[in-house]
Amino acid sequence: MKVLVTGANGQLGQVFQKKEKQIKADFIFQNSSSLDLTNHAAVESFFQENEFDYCINCAAYTNVEAAETEIEKAFLVNARAAENLAKVCQKNQVVLIHPSTDYVFDGEKETAYLEVDETQPINVYGASKLKGEELIKKSLKEHFIIRTSWLYSEFGKNFFTFIKSQIDQNAEEVKITTEQKGTPTNANDLADFILWLISNKSKAYGVYHFSNLGSLTWYDFTLEIKSLYHSDIQVSAVDHFKTKAKRPQNSTLDKSKLIKNFNYQIKSWDKSLANLITEIG
Repeated sequence: MKVLVTGANGQLGQVFQKKEKQIKADFIFQNSSSLDLTNHAAVESFFQENEFDYCINCAAYTNVEAAETEIEKAFLVNARAAENLAKVCQKNQVVLIHPSTDYVFDGEKETAYLEVDETQPINVYGASKLKGEELIKKSLKEHFIIRTSWLYSEFGKNFFTFIKSQIDQNAEEVKITTEQKGTPTNANDLADFILWLISNKSKAYGVYHFSNLGSLTWYDFTLEIKSLYHSDIQVSAVDHFKTKAKRPQNSTLDKSKLIKNFNYQIKSWDKSLANLITEIG
């Protein structure tokens, strides 16, 4: 079994590099320098030279703030590149696994979002990821679109590594918003589920939600990180930060479809955070 992982230098791509020996498969890792996903001819040529069973598309434009001004770039990477992959996967009978985002929703719903709920993004990043979803659905039947939320890990720039850096630098205070509610998701857990899908050769294609269990604010998440690191850093609650991009106030994802379809056990957000901190020391 041969698996292509795009976006190899990103957070999720690095997690897959760490975990590649976890299943019996040959992994090929590509980044934007080695494979330009926005160039359809280049993607088609690469797939002709290599036979794949699965493609995990970790390539994404994820800078939510910058996307508000770099609109064309966000749509090029999150939508057009996804379409190129989907079309080439269709032609070569490759299953595409495509992580997406909770930001496809507007955040107005008071309860957790189902896969069938109306999508109505309120920022460019969310709109570009939704367009990618739509183009994949149009181009390829054998796909898994997996929406996730508040992704973090030991790799790259994310909320967890930012708070950890403040603790490591003995910062006196961090100011964190209480305005948004959702679920931090350990990228290691998302990768584990995707590898489970591949190793089980599931054909239950479609859109799924995957995040850790529970719902909280960024402020709550920070307090737990502080507690697990036994830090003295002061965590100050802020109602609202002025940002270019609007954020959904509630982006909690309902995982019942995934749990039921695959009989898959998802970790709670606090247990998963504790596991990561224990692992990295």
